[in-house]
Amino acid sequence: MPGYTSRRQWIQQTTLAALGLGFSFRSMGNEDGLQKIFSPGSNLINLGANENPYGISSRAKQAILDMMGESNRYQFNVPSLQSFKKRLASYYNVTEEYILITPGSGDGLNLLARHFSKGNIVAPDITFGVLPNTAKKIGTKVNEVPLSPDKVHDLRAMLSVLNKETQLMYICNPANPTGTILKPDTLKNFCVEASKKTVVLVDEAYLDFLDAPDNESMIGLIEKNPNVLVIKTFSKIHAMAGLRIGYIIGHPDLISKLQADYFQNSQMGVSNPGMAAAMASLTDEEHKKSSKQKNEEVRNYTAGEMKKLGIDFIPSYTNFIFYPLKNYAGDYAKYMLDRHNIILRSNTYSGEKWARVSIGTMEEMRVFCSTLKSVVYQFEKLPVRR
Repeated sequence: MPGYTSRRQWIQQTTLAALGLGFSFRSMGNEDGLQKIFSPGSNLINLGANENPYGISSRAKQAILDMMGESNRYQFNVPSLQSFKKRLASYYNVTEEYILITPGSGDGLNLLARHFSKGNIVAPDITFGVLPNTAKKIGTKVNEVPLSPDKVHDLRAMLSVLNKETQLMYICNPANPTGTILKPDTLKNFCVEASKKTVVLVDEAYLDFLDAPDNESMIGLIEKNPNVLVIKTFSKIHAMAGLRIGYIIGHPDLISKLQADYFQNSQMGVSNPGMAAAMASLTDEEHKKSSKQKNEEVRNYTAGEMKKLGIDFIPSYTNFIFYPLKNYAGDYAKYMLDRHNIILRSNTYSGEKWARVSIGTMEEMRVFCSTLKSVVYQFEKLPVRR
């Protein structure tokens, strides 16, 4: 399709300049697992990976310290870790048979792409790239459905491309990189309808940033619907991106099939300190509330400053903002890195240039917004380079 850029192209073409030997990067959000290297003292403002800048909870820190003495043991030899899956399941009012543990949700998405590889996969374009990109790499056909004009999943169009060969439908809600959402009733109706024909996977990595009633999980559908899966992570609201804890919730009938396939040893990839921290953080509601409130405050400030500059960004419900670059001529992410030490993401989508900036601390976003004032005029005045 003319002027249409696939998610793979978005990943491959996303730009970040190298800082000599101190920095190496070429993927938006490191979503393909490509290595990033930051040199000490580089004074970079990292607004490129949607990380929680406020750190893990005090309970999680203490749990890691307490577990260090057991780091020489495998997790199955540490009694306190035997309740991890049970406690996680209890938090969501399901039983252990509904849960699979993975080293981050990214690894879970990777394994799901491999499991559902005997037909085709339906995914929005653009979306979080691990699952569709892994599927393409191993030769699975991915039917990519463009977003609606307001950058929301086009559910009707996604349903229209379902066929007898479709094995999996992927929905990221809230969506990455756009920050848009589907209302719970709309998404539930879609899941019920689509799951009559295929397995529907809902990625809820950013759900904890939403307010009620928009923060309703699709887990409630699973008990009566074995074709609905939900994948979640401790990387975002819990600020545990580096500790790598993810999990999949699904009907035991489907979970048992996954367990017998690529997921047989997925929990063994999770560290003892990571599991201990996750258990401590799971019920630390004050930490989650604090992270959410701080993110919302700083996001609102950033959005307000961008409005003053006339930037027509996509309203965000997450910890990042997706905004158009319009006629910016050149490599925006490279410019922001080389000239201002700010890491973010930029690329071309549907014939238009876009950028995604993560929400950092208030201090970091003040620097970003101040920098943006000196750059924004270029969005309109410079001609498009073709």
